[in-house]
Amino acid sequence: MIISTSFYILSLAFLLFIIVCGFSIIFSALSFAPWVPSRSRDLKRIFKLADLKPGEIFYDLGCGDGKVALYAAKNYKVKAIGLEISLPFYLICKLRQALSGRAKIEFKLKNLYKENLALADAVYFFSIPHALNEKFCLKLKQELKPGAKIISYAFKLPDWQPKTTDRPSKKDLPVYLYEM
Repeated sequence: MIISTSFYILSLAFLLFIIVCGFSIIFSALSFAPWVPSRSRDLKRIFKLADLKPGEIFYDLGCGDGKVALYAAKNYKVKAIGLEISLPFYLICKLRQALSGRAKIEFKLKNLYKENLALADAVYFFSIPHALNEKFCLKLKQELKPGAKIISYAFKLPDWQPKTTDRPSKKDLPVYLYEM
């Protein structure tokens, strides 16, 4: 009797966890972007444009599985902060962080609109065009300090002129660099 009750409770808890995770993924996809990882082969291009210096603060907005933030912390000795709104992806980030042993990386289960970006030296995102709207652009303009770099993977910010666009060939996704 005790075993069957325990099994029933664990089954319900697991089912509830799956439902919460499912809704979390759907919500994140509708709010900023569905999870489509940045191509690993493009990370060098992304960070060449970012031109990070040791000690700077790098934000990955909608960090997904944490690959880009982990790459920044490992290769550029910066403090990397990944913001993710989806619980399953946040948990993946925390697991990858623990396995990497990186001290200068922080993952937050947080809506990017609830985070103040004033300390950021560079901000990276891979979003869908409809999320790169007036509200998002206004947040960047209001919060980022002069000289802060904005790196957009694949899609341009509407009505903004990039300082540089990196697209070696038609097969490559463009990487846009903006500066405040």
